[in-house]
Formats: sequence, C-alpha cells, structure tokens
Amino acid sequence: MARTRVRVPAALALSAALLLTAGCGNGASSASGGGPGLPRPGNPSVVVTTTWEGALAKAAGAQDIEVIVPQSVHHAPDYEPRPSDLAAVAEADFVLYAPFEPYAAKIKEAAGSEAKLVEVELDNDPDKVSAEVGRLAALFGTADAAARWKTGFDAEYAKLNQELRAGWPGGRSPSVVSQVFTAWSARLAGATTVGTYGPEAVTPAQLAELSAKKPSLVLDNAHMSTGAVLPDSGAKQVRIVNYPGDDLDLLPVYRNAAAELRKAMGSS
Repeated sequence: MARTRVRVPAALALSAALLLTAGCGNGASSASGGGPGLPRPGNPSVVVTTTWEGALAKAAGAQDIEVIVPQSVHHAPDYEPRPSDLAAVAEADFVLYAPFEPYAAKIKEAAGSEAKLVEVELDNDPDKVSAEVGRLAALFGTADAAARWKTGFDAEYAKLNQELRAGWPGGRSPSVVSQVFTAWSARLAGATTVGTYGPEAVTPAQLAELSAKKPSLVLDNAHMSTGAVLPDSGAKQVRIVNYPGDDLDLLPVYRNAAAELRKAMGSS
C-alpha cells in the first residue's frame, strides 16, 4: 500500500530547518538505501507538486510519495512554497511537476536537491495516462506494479464507458462543448464534441459560436470554472473534477465524472 504524505500548510519552519540539516549531513544513506540523486530500486522517494502527479506516481508503483500543494488549494500554480516543502525535496529521488507549475524548478534549486526533476503531462485521457504511468514506472523501476494497475484501470474505464453509452438520451451520442482540460470526460461518455473553450473566459463571439452548435451538455472544469458558460443555450453544465483526492487514486476521478455525466444525460 502506498505511503502518501500530504504536506499541511501549518508545517513549522523549525521542523523544515531540522530536516534540511539532516538531509545535508555527513552523507549517510537512508535505511532503505540510495540517497538524493540515487533512486532506491523499486522504492524511490518521490515528491510531487499536487495530488494529480501523485496519483500518476502511485499508479506507476511508487510507494513513498509526498505531496507539496494541499488539495484545498484550488489553483495549484498560486501556491507559495514553504520551508517544509524544501525539506521534502532535499530528501527526494524524484520531483514530479507539470509545466504550468512554475515553482517546481525553484523548489528544487532552493533546496539544493540532486533529485531528478520530471515534467509530467496532466491529462486524464486514458491513452495519455497509460503513457505517463509507463514512463514513470520505467524511471522508478516499478514496471510490474504499473502493469497490474493498468489492467485494473483498463477494465474499470471500459465498464464506465459502456454504462455511459447505455445511458445516451434516445440512444444517441450527446453533443457537448468541453473546456479544453475536460475533453477526456467527453471521450469517457462517448459524446460528440462540437466545440471547446478556455482556459480563458468565453468571449461574446465564442458564446455565439458555441451556442449555435446546440450542445446538450457543457463539460466545465471545476478547477478553473468561470461560471455558467452557455447560460441561455439550454445546455446542462456538468462539473468535471480533474484532481484526485488525498488517497492519490485516479479511478474515483473517472467514477465521479461518470456519475455526473450519467445524471446530466438522465435529465436531458
């Protein structure tokens, strides 16, 4: 079972300083072997910026995962790193971050860490998830664990997709407008995407263009919502959550999206 440690905002700077001192000591390695820059075979120490990277690391087979940005932070790039975050990075073998999180490299540099900095593509499209999990597993030396996870993931995804297709209103694929980071949920439902928007707010011209497509659903990004997207179109807006919870389990993200989609299609 993965040991996931989510950093809390109230962490004391004193504790961070003590950890940094320990991390920069006389060079003794940890009990599990290896050290900064020397990944433990099959059991690397992984620091991730958010639960999304953390879930991908866990799916890839990592067991020692520490999350920097608390889930309560609605927009991860707004987070201000704390001294305790630097302490975590100083002890890591790998640091996972997304390209839209500009503080990741600063965290590693400030901590003086020799950890391998790994840029991760955050997209819940199943093909991209499988590719990232496989890539991370190759880095971590955990290919077997990742293969087992993928078998379960593929089965669950296929089940949800089949259930959603069975719930199409009138037996026809619903037409949807999707925020650019929720397109994966349209694919999960087997929906027909007639337009996309974001990440910026919808302009009047876009509003007219998208409304003319007559979508039945709008798949909004819960983490970057700008409110009602097509308020006068008659389309039902569905709130899609991209980030996993503190358990770093990706599957509930798909189950929850499926539940929201099923509810919206049932009322269409």
